[in-house]
Amino acid sequence: MHCCDAMDRHANVTCEDHEDPFDCPDALVQFSARFQEYGLIIHDGGRSSSIIDFCPWCGRRLPESQRDRWFDELERRGIDPWEDELPPEFEDDRWLKSDSAEPH
Repeated sequence: MHCCDAMDRHANVTCEDHEDPFDCPDALVQFSARFQEYGLIIHDGGRSSSIIDFCPWCGRRLPESQRDRWFDELERRGIDPWEDELPPEFEDDRWLKSDSAEPH
């Protein structure tokens, strides 16, 4: 699914001691399927990450962020992401595969 085996391992790390990757010191990469973004986890007790454009292991360019498209598509549908309940397909990458999410 990811650009290389190393990225796949790091983006999908599981830990017996920490359910949340932001709590696990061994988790380095956070992948947002919703936005198609990769970030290096900042282990400071919060939920921050620093977005990256290239894989630290293989050097390949990572997919372009779909964050702006995500917000644009919600706005087009009249959905306020801060106030309204999100349709389930907007919780992950399913919205990218729907016909209505094609770029206009």
